[in-house]
Amino acid sequence: MPRATAAAAAQTAADVLAAAADLFAERGFAGVSLDDVAERASVTRGAVYHHYRNKAGLLAAVVAEHQEGVAAAVVVAAEAAGADPGDQLRAGCHAFVDAVTAPGVARVLLRDAPAALGWEQWREIDAAHAVVHLREALQAVGVEADLLDATTAQLSGAMNEAALWVAQGAPGQRRRESAHDALDRLLGSVVR
Repeated sequence: MPRATAAAAAQTAADVLAAAADLFAERGFAGVSLDDVAERASVTRGAVYHHYRNKAGLLAAVVAEHQEGVAAAVVVAAEAAGADPGDQLRAGCHAFVDAVTAPGVARVLLRDAPAALGWEQWREIDAAHAVVHLREALQAVGVEADLLDATTAQLSGAMNEAALWVAQGAPGQRRRESAHDALDRLLGSVVR
């Protein structure tokens, strides 16, 4: 059997990743088998194993992809806010809450990933993406060096909890608006 070209292999990996992202969003990590992913991606189960080793490896790849998307949304919003570091911080934080509560994203990033991958691996992935930008933005607004890590951790945790709260709400509850209002108050204590 001829070996796949690098381009074909990359396309297969991308197809598997997209199928897994959709299925994890629809059914949750526990409700999806690798056979389900292979069927959705129109590949063999062996192809899934080849590219991602196991179900946890596939979830980690989906989480990293979602985190990259969230981080990109944060950067775009911050850059669009102008040159003022306080405005950039506010815009980036609000963009984070909106991006992480997009359909399917909160379930994967904030519910399934910490449980399935473990808190430590989830934190490593989180720290490599949006948290990097949050720390930089807090430093830019003048948070003291000795409080920078603690402030980053607390604000990140508050936004993650707010995102879970928003995602668990019923339509029409105005949770998103309340979360953004509360976030503005929190940021008011950081940005002076």
